[in-house]
Parts: sequence; C-alpha cells; structure tokens
Amino acid sequence: MESSCCAVPERISLNYHLFHRAKAPNDLRHLILDISRAAKYISYEIQTSESGLAGGTNSSGEKQLKLDVLSDDIFRQHLCESELVSCYSSEEQEEIIELADNAPYSVVFDPLDGSSLVDVNFAIGSIVGIYAGDSIIGRKPSEQSAALYVVYGPRTILVYSTGKGVHEFILNDVGEFVLLREFIGIGDDAKNYSPGNLPALSDNEKYKAVVQGWLDRELKLRYSGCMASDIHHIFAKGQGVFTNVGGSKYPEGKLRLVFECGPFAYLMEQAGGKASDGTQSILDKEITDLHQRTPIIIGSKNEVESVCAALS
Repeated sequence: MESSCCAVPERISLNYHLFHRAKAPNDLRHLILDISRAAKYISYEIQTSESGLAGGTNSSGEKQLKLDVLSDDIFRQHLCESELVSCYSSEEQEEIIELADNAPYSVVFDPLDGSSLVDVNFAIGSIVGIYAGDSIIGRKPSEQSAALYVVYGPRTILVYSTGKGVHEFILNDVGEFVLLREFIGIGDDAKNYSPGNLPALSDNEKYKAVVQGWLDRELKLRYSGCMASDIHHIFAKGQGVFTNVGGSKYPEGKLRLVFECGPFAYLMEQAGGKASDGTQSILDKEITDLHQRTPIIIGSKNEVESVCAALS
C-alpha cells in the first residue's frame, strides 16, 4: 500500500497548531483543548444568560454576578472531565480545589474578568495559567507551562503560549478555534496607554506624574476596565502599556498575581514585551498567597522601563 501524508489544512485549528507547531506534550495539548471548550460554553452563556447579581461575594469580597458563578462552574466541570488537573484555584474561590490524584497539572484562572461590564456590552474575558505538578503556592509565574486568555467581544478570540511564541485564534461559526495570527510581537515603544486604579492618583504623586506625562506626550488612551480586553489591545496593536499600581486604599494595586498578572506576564514576555511590579519582573515574584495583589506595569519594553524608573 502506498504511503500518504495529510496536507496542511487551509484553516489551522487550535489542536493542529498545538500538535504540529507548538509541539506541546499530549497531556498539555488536551488540557488546553478542554479549556478552550469551556470558553465556548462561556461565550454562549454570555450571549444568552441573565447578568444579574448571584447574591454572593467572591474571595475578594466583590459581589458576584450570575455569570461569574456560571463561568466558574463551567471551568470546574471541564477541568474535572479532563482528569489532567491535580488541583485548581479560581479567583472566585477562597481555597485551592483538589481534583485528581497524580494528575500532571495545576490550573489557575479568572473565569470571567470584567464581568461587571456585561450590562454595558463591553468585551470581557477569561485568564488561565497552567503549572506542571500539584502545587501553586511557592511557585513563580515563570514556572508556568502555558498561559492563555479568551476575549468575548464582537468576536471570540483565544490567545495562548506554551513557551514557543504567542498565537491568536478566532472562534468560527462552526464552533472551532482557527488560527488568526502566529508569533505575535510587541514593539519596544508605546503609542497607547491603559491606566488602571486611577483613584491612586490622589495620593501617589509619582503615578500622577506618569499619567500626566502620557497626556503631555499625547499618547492615545485605551482603557475599558477589563484587563483581558485592555491587554489584548496591546497584543492586537503590537504596542502599548497597561498599569495598575498602588495608592493608600490598595497599596499593592488591585490585581492578583496568580489569576491575572502572572498569566499575562508570561504571555507578554513571550511576545517580546515586559511585565514588572516596579522593582522586579512579575515572572520572578513568588506566590505566597492565592489572592495576593501586585502592582503591574506591562507592555512595550521601553515604556515599562520608563514607568518603573519614574515610580522608583
């Protein structure tokens, strides 16, 4: 019988890309595919479900929307079914959740970043980090085996890295993520800025001077209130800077190292950008508490370094 080989498909699927381009280990490939399936269900629920309050609060004391709870449940279900996850930690849960004994990975995630923007129909997202092994505490974001995020907007976009570049996929009409762009790169200089935690300007004079400097230089303001959407803008445009630094109310800023800053730092540095807390790389920060906060300056390398110098 004659040998044959499959042609490269016209539309590269996420599965094909993980297998042939990223050459991800099979367990990691299957886990990312399971997470992508969870994202499809979340995308559908955003379009069809109510977005009112669920009546509870999350681990940070924030009021939970029904979509927060539903998205958290969808992630849990898909991680359980994968049987590849030893434990997971969610921004919506207080403690680490143990799943399968001897499973190869631990997963951290914010199931629905920016959920308070659903009512005004802004883009929101999911953020995920994957670690080899059965622990999260004591690790550093640099130890992630993969990170990804999904943006639910006019189009549903998934961006991932397993340490071999950053790649973007779009959810098509038949429910498959297909390749949009490979090897996304971030330029060294920023033209856009996204300033988070602006109330800190009232008592952080250095941060106030940074923002005034952006205004004086006439950089373009691009800020929605959803970290996933605002960071995606940097990846989409190939440049920009996002900040969330501390003031008296939130001395360490408002964002979490484990669920938000760690995964985005991994992705940004894979694309040639930089992520810092003002004094050290976000990737080098040790996780000492699941819900620890951290300042973050992330995006184009030169602008990140300039902001860190101004804040020091």
